Amino acid sequence: MKKGIVSILLIQFLLGFCMAQDFEVAPVIVNFDANPGEIQKAEITIRNHANIKQSYTITLGDFIIDEKGDKKRIPAGQSEKSCANWTTVTPSFIQLNPNEEKNISVLMTVPKDGYDTRWCLLYVQTAEEQTENPVDKQLQTGIRVKPRIAVLINQSPKSNSNYSGKIYDLKDITTAEDSTYQYQVTVENTGDKILEASVQLYLANLSTATEKKYPSQMQRVYPGEKRTFILSLPKGEGSGKHALAAILDYGHGSDLEGTQIMIDL
Repeated sequence: MKKGIVSILLIQFLLGFCMAQDFEVAPVIVNFDANPGEIQKAEITIRNHANIKQSYTITLGDFIIDEKGDKKRIPAGQSEKSCANWTTVTPSFIQLNPNEEKNISVLMTVPKDGYDTRWCLLYVQTAEEQTENPVDKQLQTGIRVKPRIAVLINQSPKSNSNYSGKIYDLKDITTAEDSTYQYQVTVENTGDKILEASVQLYLANLSTATEKKYPSQMQRVYPGEKRTFILSLPKGEGSGKHALAAILDYGHGSDLEGTQIMIDL
């Protein structure tokens, strides 16, 4: 067999395998705001885009956030901030024909003392196909990867209004290879609500008293989490001494927070 034909067959084989495992989950973020003692319900849609019948298992998990802001996935119920034990998924196993979709129900049952913000993960993973697939026969001697999609579930009571954050440690991290000035700053969530934190740079020329602001950057910051923002400042913005400020805005009527350094351009 010629090399070109082998390559074509290999590509077709790989494409066939990818198509056989193709599925969609929506939404991938579910936000609950049930107060203590309340129950709320949401639905997640799973759609099979493959050309064969497929089965899916739905399970729960957790993640923890370390001091660097990195997230590590762990088994359900092993995080102090887990709401996995409050979450019920029905059904936990479904079968879908090609191009078929079904909804699964997610029930959030908050206990009477559940005043704090919590979160967990919901995993949708393919199980063994219900129809014989020739691709599977060719993979029996190798490692078979089962695709998995994670859905983020957040629960934060309406009655909880503890929005609080701070910004600090603004510093220049520009290298000789950078085409723009690069600055790093840390945002910490000191409250008990998930923050959609927006950080923006302001540059003030101390000689002319003129001020410029630059595009903002947004990240989600969980309670107790620290996130690093890397912000850019174009070169050629003047010369001399300037005050550079990084301003934090997380909405909800909260006061703006800021940190400032002096720089010489």
